[in-house]
Amino acid sequence: MTSNARPNDRNALWLPYTAARRFAVHPRMIARAERCHYVLEDGRRVFDSISGLWCCPLGHGHARIAEAVQRQMLDVDYAPGFQMGYRPAFDLAARIADFAERPDDKVFFVNSGSEAVDTALKMAIGYHRARGDAARTRLIGRERGYHGSGMGGISVGGIVPNRRAFSSMMIPGVDHLPHSYNRAETAFTRGQPAWGKHLADELERLVGLHDASTIAAVIVEPVAGSTGVLPPPVGYLERLREICTAHGILLIFDEVITGFGRLGAPFAAQAFGVRPDMITFAKAVTNAVIPLGGVILAPEIHEAFLSGPDHLIEFAHGYTYSGHPMAIAAGHAALDALADDNLVARAASLSGALADTLHSLEGTPGIADVRSIGLMAAVDLVPIPGQPGLRGMRVFEAALDQGLYIRLTGDTLAVAPPFVAEEADIRQIASQVQAAMAAADRVH
Repeated sequence: MTSNARPNDRNALWLPYTAARRFAVHPRMIARAERCHYVLEDGRRVFDSISGLWCCPLGHGHARIAEAVQRQMLDVDYAPGFQMGYRPAFDLAARIADFAERPDDKVFFVNSGSEAVDTALKMAIGYHRARGDAARTRLIGRERGYHGSGMGGISVGGIVPNRRAFSSMMIPGVDHLPHSYNRAETAFTRGQPAWGKHLADELERLVGLHDASTIAAVIVEPVAGSTGVLPPPVGYLERLREICTAHGILLIFDEVITGFGRLGAPFAAQAFGVRPDMITFAKAVTNAVIPLGGVILAPEIHEAFLSGPDHLIEFAHGYTYSGHPMAIAAGHAALDALADDNLVARAASLSGALADTLHSLEGTPGIADVRSIGLMAAVDLVPIPGQPGLRGMRVFEAALDQGLYIRLTGDTLAVAPPFVAEEADIRQIASQVQAAMAAADRVH
């Protein structure tokens, strides 16, 4: 039985992380994507200042990736990852490990950042159990951290609305470090703030409270992205590494946003010179053309699982689409483009223009703070009293009329342009934000 299409009917789809009632009144529909721009159904052409959702650094419609995926469809459209291997997946794993400058590490493929985080958490607990430390089950996240929408990620995450509705389902025994943002001390900072390293010492307090023998891992975003681009204070990540090493705790960097060049280095771990035990990745690994994610893990974690009869599964975990051939093909093509076009270096070269344009907003009425690091930045708007998030929504909607698509998180606007963007497009973001703020205030 077939069903007839219902043209222009938006009732069937429930959009993720969307204000559904407002969207029903103010729909924003994408018709086409062209390099660094979206074209909306009503004809508006908008600069994609957030690389889709932090995930399209090569721009849209990349010919090399499209050709690779088309070829792959006619070669091997699907290959099971359980008890069977597919050589290009092994090759991509090796390339990613080399790209991260961790050539001896293992890579475990999943399909999204949320799955990558839940996988890393399971690996951490399983690693300690395999070594005889079964009491190490506690996980430490951080306030204002975002680690996806899986129950593990929400448990270690620190976004209150994400946690509130599902508190009864979350992993027990999770604790959180304080976040490192303090507007009074760090407002309008470019790069890493000088203030805040001492906040890493809160991990020592949690170790004293819970005892190190119960803690499996600490997970943090090197730069918190979804809660408004919060760069780590100078020395903060180094201190976390030092404490974790001293107490036998695994350190996990969630690099779903910062991986593959966003900070002008392959991964944030390299940008900050800190080596975590595991790195989660997704998004830019395929330029978001086909979903793919994964975990990069130190070899000793993998080796700890290798015991017992060799015909038994050592790590009972995985997904039907882990290492999907279509995603693997897109990943190879994306890495080729990053290397051949020297795009990580280009991201670094564009970061100054992004910082210049957004920090020029300092002093603008209605702007509370601006933060920038690498090719990512955020602008905090002064909230409307008693209506948090409303000014942000109004400015977001008005920005589309100014030719700008920007990431909205409450009253924070975030940007992370494609690495292939023109500097001229980046430099006009500030004037577009100012125009959008003025338009939003006039209308309301």
